[in-house]
Amino acid sequence: MASSLNLVGAGHVGRVLGRLFAQHGVFALHDVLTRSQSSAHAAIGFIGAGRAAGSVAAMRPARVWLLAVSDDQIAPACAALAEAHDLQGAVVLHCSGARASNELQAARARGALVASVHPVRSFADPDAVARDFGGTYCGIEGDAEALALLIPAFEAIGARTVAIDAAAKTVYHAAAVFASNYLVTVLDAALRAYQAAGVPEDVARELARPLASESMANVFRLGPAAALSGPVARGDMATVARQQDALAAWDAPTGALYAALVPPTEDLARRKRAGN
Repeated sequence: MASSLNLVGAGHVGRVLGRLFAQHGVFALHDVLTRSQSSAHAAIGFIGAGRAAGSVAAMRPARVWLLAVSDDQIAPACAALAEAHDLQGAVVLHCSGARASNELQAARARGALVASVHPVRSFADPDAVARDFGGTYCGIEGDAEALALLIPAFEAIGARTVAIDAAAKTVYHAAAVFASNYLVTVLDAALRAYQAAGVPEDVARELARPLASESMANVFRLGPAAALSGPVARGDMATVARQQDALAAWDAPTGALYAALVPPTEDLARRKRAGN
């Protein structure tokens, strides 16, 4: 018999994991609790299993409790769960990339084993993610006994788990911001700078595309140090200074962004030279 699962919060992440666990027979979904009965029924329709609950107290006991709520609601949801249920021997987990499993201390105090499992991908399109979840990396940390149950469960739906240091959870999450959000910010600066030089926006994208694509491919193929090129890598700091001054005169925030990137790029260049 599959272990029972209750789902508290059923946004994109909760719905996708609920569907995958149900489809693969990993967990038997019991109850789903969301902010409204209508959203709970919509989630159950997506998942294909479960029963809508009106409150955490009305939820049936379960072996596993997945708190798929926003980061700022993890601790309050866990406190409400701990107040309403005897959690001795249960596993309580959340899926935040920014918060550690210690957010679930209230459940641990009631006898639960706690963990965090963070799927490293965008859930903007739940249907697409559910169809193509195989190979998704999940950062895991928490109680060893909880992970002993959760690792095989997530591997059964195609996940690839990687252990992370709970004490460095915020730094871990910032890594994803650098790799996605701030990469977009830097590319936006490049496109705006091209346009400031008279290049039409659509042409600017085509100018930047091969530079960005080839640089990213080289990072993942060769490593960052070997992939670095340009004036800092060559030690041409006179050109760097001219560019910095020109950018500051054109657009102060973009000039400040350029200036902030010079020292870490110099460090990367030193590592490149040390490796040659």
